[in-house]
Amino acid sequence: MNNYKYWISYLYLLISMAGAILTTISNIKFINEYGPGFDLKSFLALAFNNPASQSLSFDLLVLSSAIFIWMFIESRRLSMKYFWFIVLATFSIAIAFAAPFFLFLRERRIIELEENTL
Repeated sequence: MNNYKYWISYLYLLISMAGAILTTISNIKFINEYGPGFDLKSFLALAFNNPASQSLSFDLLVLSSAIFIWMFIESRRLSMKYFWFIVLATFSIAIAFAAPFFLFLRERRIIELEENTL
């Protein structure tokens, strides 16, 4: 059973790296096109520019809010370390990185707890 959990944990880690890379590439493209820096006002205006982008933006906002609350509660329940990093990563990198990285850390914590009870 632990082999499965290790495999799943690394799958989450791989997904988190994809989330970090893909959002970073998009942010660099945004800076290159609308720069010279990261203009948050322009970024948000573009995120709500049309019904399609509004739909995706609201979808992400609602989903990430629910996931963030769950991550906070779950980190407390499992006495996970380094939740501050998840918070920082959510707002500085992307929820697309932070949520799967949290799942990686969560699986590793569950493995640790199971091994300590044996």
